[in-house]
Amino acid sequence: MNLESVKFFKACNPSKTLIVSNETDRKYFIDFTAARSGKRKTVSLIDELYRTITRSDDRSHQLFTGHIGCGKSTELGKLKYELERQGFHVVYLDSSEDLVMSDVDISDILLTVARQISKSLTAAKIELNPTGFQGLLQKTWSVLQSDVSVSGEGNIPLIGKVAASTTGEVSADFLGIGKFSAKLKGNPDARARLRQHLEPQTDNLLELINKELLEPANKALQERGQKGIVAIVDSLDRLENTKERNQAEYIFVTRGEKLRQFHCHIVYTTPLVLNFSNSIAPLSDRFGGAPKVLPMVRVKNRDNQLHTEGIHLLRDMVLARAFPDLPSEERAQYLDQVFENQETCDRLCTVSGGHVRNLLVLLYGCLQKQDPPIDRDTLEEVIATQRDSLIRAITANEWELLQQVKAQKAVVGEEGYQTLLRSLFVFEYLDELGTWFGLNPILAEAEQLK
Repeated sequence: MNLESVKFFKACNPSKTLIVSNETDRKYFIDFTAARSGKRKTVSLIDELYRTITRSDDRSHQLFTGHIGCGKSTELGKLKYELERQGFHVVYLDSSEDLVMSDVDISDILLTVARQISKSLTAAKIELNPTGFQGLLQKTWSVLQSDVSVSGEGNIPLIGKVAASTTGEVSADFLGIGKFSAKLKGNPDARARLRQHLEPQTDNLLELINKELLEPANKALQERGQKGIVAIVDSLDRLENTKERNQAEYIFVTRGEKLRQFHCHIVYTTPLVLNFSNSIAPLSDRFGGAPKVLPMVRVKNRDNQLHTEGIHLLRDMVLARAFPDLPSEERAQYLDQVFENQETCDRLCTVSGGHVRNLLVLLYGCLQKQDPPIDRDTLEEVIATQRDSLIRAITANEWELLQQVKAQKAVVGEEGYQTLLRSLFVFEYLDELGTWFGLNPILAEAEQLK
């Protein structure tokens, strides 16, 4: 079998998230559970989320987190695919499409979830009659009409399409919600006005969402032989703190009770920083458990010895992008079409630190420079460029922290997270002894850490 270089190039784009429900993308999916977890762990985190949803009655509320780029969205896509196979109506929503991550309040999230679920139900031809919500929408329109033209059609932020006449009468199709208004997403004054109007009404808003959207929709789905709604709210892990407020703590701890009141199964991604803050205990108490953390794929063990299974799985991930139609056991014989030798491939896997997107960034960088097979010199050039980029951002104090992590394999406190993990200077791993931390291998080779 011959490698199709252009197709391989496109498949390695690090900005593309796999859609596991898509048959082509599913061929690229690799189950890294054995290399992400310790020997004491027999099921993946996605299996844990799945088991909780399928074994609960009509609702559950779970939290999922991990380093940016470690594969969370792909794993959540796998969860969606498996739940749909069991008859659930699963709505995956990328909250960053609707929300400004440095300026989020609870009412924004409630409306985003309602908008995306209603849009999905419309596509499924589920008919609802949300008269109470229409009344709330009309009042909201009155508040915002100075920001949005009241003639013809317009978009209310997060809510969607409404039709208005010059007399101020408004009709809204709750299940025909239109596209989110980019203009109002970029208008902080309009967002503030919307929030000022809706925040005091969050209890009423939740009641309307539950009574007029989720409960009748779940009933209609069950009458079709399905098992109800599951909402997967991705990208809330990207919430950004501001000088005025710790967004992560405010949303998930201070106001987190509101996020538990949806009458459906729901999974939220959370900022990893919460796991390193003093808020972890109240957060766990509020949601019935701490966020499940997706660790990196192990390429080395605590003792710095190579973790052969992790490297094998990462190698298979690369080869799956090259030869997606071949079974896993047959791909290895064609490795020389992708790399000049296996050592070059394993060098790529090891230096990625088991960070999936990091590996694809390096691989894509090589493919931008040459067609396969990739040689060692090209790979080392890409690695050096990446290392130089990381080093430029590191302060003297951060070098000291990195030396401590190298010696202790630990990160302590919120400041340590913000400094080391958020910057991808340090990665988190899991083995049979629990969690440990290691330097980003690209950075570990810097002269300052030798």
